[in-house]
Amino acid sequence: MAKNLALIFLSISLAVCGQISLKIGMNKVGEISTTHLTEPIQTLLAVFTNPNVVFGLSFYVTASVIWLIVLSRVDLSFAYPMMGTSYILVLFVSKFFLKENVIPLRWFGAIVICIGVVLISRS
Repeated sequence: MAKNLALIFLSISLAVCGQISLKIGMNKVGEISTTHLTEPIQTLLAVFTNPNVVFGLSFYVTASVIWLIVLSRVDLSFAYPMMGTSYILVLFVSKFFLKENVIPLRWFGAIVICIGVVLISRS
């Protein structure tokens, strides 16, 4: 069971790294608005030639492969709720690495998620 939990949290960690990398990349690309739809090729090139976006997508692909391994080993009703920890990790990284403003209500929500994950992991 410990090996399966390690794989679950490896997949989650890679997905979070992917999310952060995508955010950094898109910050560099800039806001995409409806005016960008008039030049979709240029917009797609700007997005998909950004190294952070490419790394982020690579993290996601790797996380997905590991997730498939997890799904072959454990019940979905056990594994999937563990994905809630990704919300918590993203909050911490957003606050302390990306310097985003995380309001108290979001922290409270993270605590509720933690409680839920602990309850599910003990079942």
